[in-house]
Amino acid sequence: MSQNKTQGKSRTKSEGQHESVGPYESGEAAEAADGGPRPEPLRFFGTTWLAHDGGYAARRVAVAVGSLAAAVGACLLLRFAYQGLTIADASPFIGILVIVMFSVCSAIAFRKTWEGFSKRPVDRAREEQLRSLKGIGFIGSLVAYFLRSLTEAPGERLRRTEYETAVARYERRRTTRTGNPAARRTSRPKRPKRK
Repeated sequence: MSQNKTQGKSRTKSEGQHESVGPYESGEAAEAADGGPRPEPLRFFGTTWLAHDGGYAARRVAVAVGSLAAAVGACLLLRFAYQGLTIADASPFIGILVIVMFSVCSAIAFRKTWEGFSKRPVDRAREEQLRSLKGIGFIGSLVAYFLRSLTEAPGERLRRTEYETAVARYERRRTTRTGNPAARRTSRPKRPKRK
């Protein structure tokens, strides 16, 4: 029963929450056996970004090559689709409209994906509304992945900052809790009893 109350409280908190919150602030991060925070896994990298081990360099190369190849392939498909419009004798306005639509959606997808590598989204409901635009402009997201993977794993800097902050906070809490709490209570001077 207490579990249901806890779930209800967390549900109402997350429904009304519109702030940018990392997993360590919201308590969603998995805790290690000793109670300390664990690094949040990244897509395609897992937790190899923390110590740059476990094939981290190979994964970065694979993400860079894969995202670039996918972006080039998507551009070729869009070119074939545009050629199909010209073969079908569609009006020039439709061709221009398709080009503008994919360009704008790709620019929005690139910007939102790039921002997602450095900060958490402020309003999750707005991000959900932009999901279809990002889907249409997936080429922008692929280009953002390619460019970011040239310097680091996409999202690594954000996760590293959050993780190091959480570890420092955990260490401070752990050092302040050392010692016997009962001994601290008995060391206080006793108050005289009232008559």
